[in-house]
Amino acid sequence: MKLKIKAVSPKIGRELPWPQRATAGSAGMDLSACIEEDMIIAPRQLVRIPTGIAIALPGPEYVALVYARSGLGIRHGIALSNGVGVIDSDYRGEIMVGLTNLSDKLYTIHPGDRIAQLVVTPVVLPELERVEELDDTSRGAGGFGSTGQ
Repeated sequence: MKLKIKAVSPKIGRELPWPQRATAGSAGMDLSACIEEDMIIAPRQLVRIPTGIAIALPGPEYVALVYARSGLGIRHGIALSNGVGVIDSDYRGEIMVGLTNLSDKLYTIHPGDRIAQLVVTPVVLPELERVEELDDTSRGAGGFGSTGQ
């Protein structure tokens, strides 16, 4: 499959790299902060950072997912503010990354910093079937922690 990608900032391909995989085995492509100057994220602050790119998925059978970079989360407490970003197949605007600072320290994002990763994956589009009852299982309706520690 081919992913169409468009630079919405003149920095892409000049000052900032196009999204790319860090290694041949990487599932995600790194997204960089397309900002003019350093951005400081205070503890518990929510920010939205532009990436300078837009994409066109080939159809509704694909979705692009924005995931956190593990190093930012583990080392600095910087996480996605919405858990996982979902880019639908019909969205054509600039990809923005919502970040939050879960630490107690200020954190600085510099122009060009790798801030997230983009993964494209197939999506199943089920036909809904309304029913009065669901099939029984051994777990049943047991929720959080119901299967033990």
